[in-house]
Amino acid sequence: MFRNRQQLIENASTEKLRKMRVDALTVMEAALNAVNPMNAVLEKLQVINRNVVVDGFTKPLDDIRRTLVVGGGKAGGSMAEATEYILGDRVEGGVVNILRGTEARYRVDRVKLNPASHPVPNDEGAKGVQDMMRLTSNLSPDDLVLALISGGGSALMPLPADGVSLEDVQDVTRRLLSAGATINEINAVRKHLSAFKGGQLAANCYPATLISLILSDVVGDPLDTIASGPTAPDASTYEMAHDVLNRYGVWSSAGPAVKRRIELGLEGKVAETPKPGNPVFEKVRNIVVANNLKAARRAADKAEKLGYNTKVLSTFIEGEARHVGTVYAGLARSLSMNDLPVPKPGALLLGGETTVTVTGPGIGGRNQEVALSALMKIAGQDCVVLALGTDGIDGPTDAAGAIIDGASLSRAQSKSLDPAKRLRENDSYSFFEALGDAVFTGPTGTNVNDLTLILAA
Repeated sequence: MFRNRQQLIENASTEKLRKMRVDALTVMEAALNAVNPMNAVLEKLQVINRNVVVDGFTKPLDDIRRTLVVGGGKAGGSMAEATEYILGDRVEGGVVNILRGTEARYRVDRVKLNPASHPVPNDEGAKGVQDMMRLTSNLSPDDLVLALISGGGSALMPLPADGVSLEDVQDVTRRLLSAGATINEINAVRKHLSAFKGGQLAANCYPATLISLILSDVVGDPLDTIASGPTAPDASTYEMAHDVLNRYGVWSSAGPAVKRRIELGLEGKVAETPKPGNPVFEKVRNIVVANNLKAARRAADKAEKLGYNTKVLSTFIEGEARHVGTVYAGLARSLSMNDLPVPKPGALLLGGETTVTVTGPGIGGRNQEVALSALMKIAGQDCVVLALGTDGIDGPTDAAGAIIDGASLSRAQSKSLDPAKRLRENDSYSFFEALGDAVFTGPTGTNVNDLTLILAA
């Protein structure tokens, strides 16, 4: 699973650190396997005695006229594969947007896998969503739609609202990302510039039965935020979208079409997204099939089997990556020096999703920045910290994250690498690439936020 596993192990400067690096990689492999999208769908979607059974919901096959599959996200390909495996030729057709470059990984016969762009949406993604909306228009009460939703779906499934171009959405997305806006805040804006997000797919499918299988990449699993909630009631408003754009200084530089759309919404001249209580959700079932907590718990189980005293501290970690990294370093030192919050050998798991406010000219990702920030504070300790993006794509880089230990600072200094300078420049990727401790998995096909493991012995 880790493409440069051997190098990451050999970078250890002592036998103790070497063993902890091996253990860290082994634990994270278990976490990623736990949230494998195909396994997650197979656990929830079944055909039993000529009934489609999904997490306790049952619908007789004889009552289904047509079965269609739509959706998108970084796990879309695997989820589509699993859905076809279970339902076979009962699937009449479908369209699922997936990450461009991963198409060859999956074998499906009835669902079209449409490649699209992430994190900035593109025309290919918009065309795929248009096809989904056409496919699910004018359905009957006897039809069944399976929506496969996963992390990255917001960018991979764009459909600009009337009067708004894809370029407008791309520009606003870039600006909000660079300003450090959270995924929830970005989605509040994108939903109100879209004809698909914020429950609008559900409205399009009504009166068919709609079952949404969701792989959560948002802290706390809010259904209205994951992939911008195309099948969930939307609690956000035009007023909230306007507030986000103002708060991050993006309103003044936003395109005229974006401003016009938001202003029309504020004036009540264009419809809000469907809200809780809307009849279009009467036949909708949103089911989370995997999330960050599932990954963290499986990682904890594996760490315990390897002999570590283990604790999952939280799966709700948010904040500026460099500040979170400092906190993680404090936890690592406490574990190493004081046997707190568990005695050594100890393992701590923390999940969530941080943000990076880009102020420097470098390149990096939030997990690499977390690790770079922590690196200077754990010098000399017998500990290892592995910060990983479960999708295998950390920011605009090809790394999944980074691994550090108590000897990383001295190794960096021997290579004339200045971690403080690289942190100021948001240049974590170049730093860890030079140090040899950037972690590479390639796209994992899943996405349940970020996971950090701290080991001390």
